[in-house]
Amino acid sequence: MVKTTILTADGLRQLEEELEYLKTEKRKEVAEKIKQARAYGDLSENSEYDEAKNEQAQVESRIMELEEKLKNIKIIDEDNIDTTVVGLGVTVRVLDCEFDEEITYTIVGSTEADPSKDRISDESPVGKALLGAHVGDTVEALVPSGATLSFKVLEIRK
Repeated sequence: MVKTTILTADGLRQLEEELEYLKTEKRKEVAEKIKQARAYGDLSENSEYDEAKNEQAQVESRIMELEEKLKNIKIIDEDNIDTTVVGLGVTVRVLDCEFDEEITYTIVGSTEADPSKDRISDESPVGKALLGAHVGDTVEALVPSGATLSFKVLEIRK
């Protein structure tokens, strides 16, 4: 089964830029490292060569991963985002009921999730709990630590 990658327009641009960088600049950089390491002689005891080959494998693996993701994508159409309910692409301001503090999250696909920037996946416990909620609703999310967190939806916007 092929998994659809859900992205914002900005997320798509970032993936395409990363792919382009890996295919052009990074491949050349790694190839040069391999060439230099070969010049050191005996490959059986050449750690620089081994490191360069490992880096090459990682780069090629990431290129394949990105190409696969980009084959089956769905772009979130910002013009069609419904701000009456929490869904993909919205920014939602919530009240953390336990700590009585407001937090703002943007709900994105897992590819774009970055909790340090308050961009949470629709597949994360908090993201799942918020999906479908309306302003005024209180939702509960069971997080990996085993705790149950409660959030009251204060605002939904694009």
